[in-house]
Parts: sequence; structure tokens; C-alpha cells
Amino acid sequence: MPDSIAPAVPPTPPVPLRALLAREDLALRQIAGPTDPGAVIHWAHTSEMADPYPYLLGGELLLTAGVHVPGASGPDGGPPGPDGAESLGDYFDGYVSRIVAAGGAALGFGLAPVHAAVPPALAAACDRHGLPLLEVPPQTTFSGVARAVWQLMAQARLAELRRVTEAQQSLAAAAARPDPVPSLLRRLAQRLDGRAVLYGPDGTEIAGAGREPAREVRAALAALAEVVRPAGRPARSPASATDTVGDTHLAAYAMGAGEGFVLGVAGTRREPGDHTIASVAAVLLSLLTGEHHSGAGAARSSALVRLLLGAAPEAVAPLLGGREWLVVHARPESQAPDPVAASALGAALGSPLVDLGRDVVRVLVPAGREPEPQPGWVLGVSAAAGPPEWPAADAQAARALARARATRTSLVRHGARPGLAGLVPRAEAQAHARALLAPLAGQPALTDTLRTWLSLHGSWDRTAVALDVHRNTVRQRIARCAALLDADLDDPDVRMELWFALRQD
Repeated sequence: MPDSIAPAVPPTPPVPLRALLAREDLALRQIAGPTDPGAVIHWAHTSEMADPYPYLLGGELLLTAGVHVPGASGPDGGPPGPDGAESLGDYFDGYVSRIVAAGGAALGFGLAPVHAAVPPALAAACDRHGLPLLEVPPQTTFSGVARAVWQLMAQARLAELRRVTEAQQSLAAAAARPDPVPSLLRRLAQRLDGRAVLYGPDGTEIAGAGREPAREVRAALAALAEVVRPAGRPARSPASATDTVGDTHLAAYAMGAGEGFVLGVAGTRREPGDHTIASVAAVLLSLLTGEHHSGAGAARSSALVRLLLGAAPEAVAPLLGGREWLVVHARPESQAPDPVAASALGAALGSPLVDLGRDVVRVLVPAGREPEPQPGWVLGVSAAAGPPEWPAADAQAARALARARATRTSLVRHGARPGLAGLVPRAEAQAHARALLAPLAGQPALTDTLRTWLSLHGSWDRTAVALDVHRNTVRQRIARCAALLDADLDDPDVRMELWFALRQD
């Protein structure tokens, strides 16, 4: 069954067991269990518990010196007498079965000082339950084995990151060619050693590259594409999904928001970084298909040219596809935005009209597409506005973003509920606001600080976060506002009147 997957950086690849056995400095030796060349371990864990099941996550190389073994203090670490050997066989059978049930990948048994040799009953149990058993010589410490595992994992991680980086650069170069879509699909198929397909909004295969899979695989990939296709689906579809047909791994990625293009990938392997590589290709294809879908790219170019030649915004707005628009200000939670992240955000919000600033991304979204919270972003959304009100909507979105950051909220909308301001004629309200705020005229830093401070209920710390200034600066500015306005800002009536006036600004 297909399952939803979230975009992520390539995870740390597991370590092949044979790579650990090849380390001459460890001198490990497999003495029982299957010798599958594809066996891998994800980490090393030491435990002397008789039942390690509750402490295992799965994928471990479990290391033990056999302290927990009954009769471990006997001669040579073995149980005395034949009855002890029989009971020890039962003990090891239960012990190994619990490791296998917990998902343990392999067992390492250390020699000396407790045991001079690996108990034969343990080797027999590992053979019976299919668990690789490694002999750890006396000169090899468990910490040395764990360090070797982490070293191998770091090497694999570096190699995977290098592979992903090279693939990203290769895909970007392909997207810049005269035939960008076919070139990008060819490069993706080569990188993933499989088949890459672009499906159109109606589900037909627009372009494909790579090895042609079997008919049942093609059908399964086309069906998986429908799982993530947003167009015409009543419920919100996942951004990506995976499935498996035989030994072929399938993945599908929705592109943009509502346009219906889907990238499908099929291959006989699934490396940790393959999802990241395919996700990058999906973003690039979103940009390419978005530019040409329904002539939208040509319409935007025409609108830009007309604006540059002096046309009014309201005259070119119909070319952009809507009468009223929302302005969205977005800021990443961790780092400065980059062009690819900004484009991906625009695609997620359903608009190619994206402006990348130094630390803020602005997106112009048709009013019919209600923005939703986006992972990794903080958003401020304006009220719906026509072209003449776009500058005011831009200011609304900026203030909403500042409030979202200050309150640690993923998305804040401007004017979510109607207020009493609607009862006062706009011209009269603006005249009153100009008169009340006249002492602050020409000092936007004071006005913005007062507005933000009032919106955050007088919180110095949250206002400082919203404005990116020190809290002492906020205190000084608010004190200056109080002096210029000759008002007691602790009075709730004064605050209410000032807030009403600032809302008209």
C-alpha cells in the first residue's frame, strides 16, 4: 500500500556488516548465522541484560560479554554438567529469539574475561533464528567496535551527501538546457538508475526517460500518481507517496498546488538520498511546468511589460488571474531563504508570483486560494485586496508576520474577524487617526513600535522579537510615544483609542 512520506535531508545510511568485518584493526569474525551480503547495521549497543528486548530500537549490533549467562562464573565460563548444558541451550534460544523479535541486526560476543570461547549453544541458537553472530577477540574493546561503526556511518553519510549535492547540480544544469523537461527527466533517471515520468493534469504521461519498466509497474506508478494529484480531489492529498511492486520501488511527487502535474519514479533500489534528489527534481519541474501551464507564464510577462511601460496595477491584474489577492509575508524558522526554497513556497501556496528579499519572501496569492501553514515557515497573511490596495495589504502582511513570530505561531491572518471600526465612516476614522497620531508624524519607528506593542498586549519581550530590536529599545520608544502623545499608555481606554487610530494608518 502507498504511504505518505515527508521531504527530508538524506538520512545517515546504514553500515554493511561486511564492511565492519573487513576492518583488520577489529579482527571480528562471523561464526554463526546467515552471511547475507546485504546485511546492514544502524548502530552499536552494549547490554548485559538477560532480556535486551525493551532496550533495543532495531537495527543494532548488540554487544555482550556474556555476564548475564547462567553459570558464567563457572570454569571457562561454561555451565557445570550436562543438565546445565541443556538448560543453557534453552536460555540462549530465548535470548536470541528476543533479540530477533526486537529487530536486532547482529550479535557480537566478546571473549575474556568472562568466557574463553563463544558458547556452542549460542552459535546454534543464532543459526536457528537467523541472527549473525560475531566473535569479538579479547584485544578488541566494545567501545572500539562502536567507534568503528560511527566512523563507517560518517563515511557513508559524507558519500551520500556528496552524491546528493552532485545530483542537485546536475539537475539544475539540465533544467537550464533548451529542452529542460526531457533533459531533467533523463538526468534524474540516470541518477536514480531507473525510470522518471512526468504526468499531466489529466493523468497522461507527458514525458519519460530511463529504462522502460514492466506493464504492471507502469500501471502501479500511474495509480500512485493519482494518490498525490491535488486537482479534483475533495480531501487534501499528500505531497508524495511510495509503493513497491515486486523488487521495484515506486515514488510519486505532486508539483505545485492545484495544477495537477506529478513526477513518478521507478527503480530497483532506494538509497537514503534518492528521495531528496527526486524532491529537488520535482521542485525544478514545478517551476518549468508552472511557467507554461495554460499560458500563465506569457500572461505574467505581459503584465510585467505593461507595468514597466506605465500601466496601472488594476489594468494588468486580470492578466494575473484574479480580481482580489492576498499578500503573504513568509520567513524561514531557521535560516535565510534561498531561491529554491522561495519558489517551493510559492508552489505550495499556489502562486508563481514570488519576491525573494534578504530575510523575507513575499507571495501574491489569488484570494480564492486560502494559504495554510507551511512546515519550516512562519507566515503573515493580509486581507483580500484589489490592486489599488496592494500596498496597504503588503503592510498588513508584514504586521501579521511580525505578530506570528512574536507569538511563535506558524500563521497569522490580518483582520480575521470584523471589528467596531466598520461602524465608523472610513474618511472620518482616518481624519481622527491623523489628528490623534500627529505628534508621531514623520517617526515611523515610533509608530511601528507602538502598533506592535499594543498588538502584543504590552509585552516588551515579544515586541522586541517582532521588531528585531533590544527590549530596552522598545521601552525607550514606548516612553517617547507616551511623552509625545501626552497619554497614559497604562490606561486601557487610551490603548483602545490609539489602537483604533493605528488600524486606520
